[in-house]
Amino acid sequence: MARTVDDVHRDIRAEVAGRADALWDVALRLHADPEYAFAEHRAAALLSGELERAGFEVERGTAGMPTAFTARSGGHRPAVALLLEYDALPGLGHACGHNLIAAAGLGAALALRAVPETAGAGGVLAVGTPAEEGGGGKALEVEAGVFDEVDAALMFHPGVYDWARAPLTAQVQYRVAFHGRAAHPTGNPTEGIDALAALVELFNVLAVLGRRLPEGSHVQGIVTHGGTATNIVPEYAEGLFGLRAATTRALEELTDRLRVCADGVARATGTTVEVERATVRYEHFRDSEVLSERFAAHLSRSGIALTPPAPGVYLGSSDVGNVSARVPAIHPFVAIMGADGSDHTPGFAAAAASPRAREVLVAAAGALACTAADVLLRPEVRQEAWARHHEERAG
Repeated sequence: MARTVDDVHRDIRAEVAGRADALWDVALRLHADPEYAFAEHRAAALLSGELERAGFEVERGTAGMPTAFTARSGGHRPAVALLLEYDALPGLGHACGHNLIAAAGLGAALALRAVPETAGAGGVLAVGTPAEEGGGGKALEVEAGVFDEVDAALMFHPGVYDWARAPLTAQVQYRVAFHGRAAHPTGNPTEGIDALAALVELFNVLAVLGRRLPEGSHVQGIVTHGGTATNIVPEYAEGLFGLRAATTRALEELTDRLRVCADGVARATGTTVEVERATVRYEHFRDSEVLSERFAAHLSRSGIALTPPAPGVYLGSSDVGNVSARVPAIHPFVAIMGADGSDHTPGFAAAAASPRAREVLVAAAGALACTAADVLLRPEVRQEAWARHHEERAG
């Protein structure tokens, strides 16, 4: 009797279940040993080593990043990428649950290789993606072409909600520097051009602008240099501004407005100004509804029901947005603590090593692997996912 895709799904879930203890051990080892952006050497070695021992062909140093890797099993197209995040938050450890993301992606990749139908249906890539919390490893991998021959990119994120898709905004940071002229504030005050006063005025202008920005857009700034002494008119002042917007296009418009505001302040104050991008730009996340609905259906077999996100609620930004601009992608949230909590807190770090986190890890790994199997084994799923992806990009 010919085996069906449902048979394959059953075998995948069995493979994940059989690895549950080992996957949880990986998650706990990562949790106990947090590493930060572009310095996740032990995490990358642990994960890539597990994949290599399972027969994956591992390339380390992907896209010029020492703690990035790609592990491939099988052929090329069709191909699916499982995204493994493993960086932590300075001072908070795995308070975003990346230890669970990494272990779930690892479990899904191992299960897919272990089942003959999916192992021989195409390519399975486990992609190690450093520095999500600051640095944008996925964005650099997109630029390096890591996802050019991939049909879907899949990951999940632990959270405080059970949401089928991620309302993630576009984000970038800019450095704004004003140059003036130093002077003694009482000895020759008319000779001075106060760069700090210009920077303060920019904050005032942006505060007014902020009241007119569309939903999902905001600017938050800090002063990074404001002078050297109180008896010297500052000749140099610098601020760092974080910009967010609901879409990448809206972020581009907000960036233009920041430049216009800075130039206007410079003209009004007699200073000169430099506006320079200070970070990798994170694009907004484009959910592949075709694939996120399949993930939700597979996850429901574990008793976890996902819903659409609450309208008007945004949960930050991620470099997975850059991946979603290139290929159909999913980034559902699965709760490991109650909605009265929040990630990036000590409580969430503790939750990432809790019994509930273990249950979510195993359930998410199985749902990711089953969704990947749908991509590999069902041409109609790939075609619909790509068609929707191209429609959204064109729109």
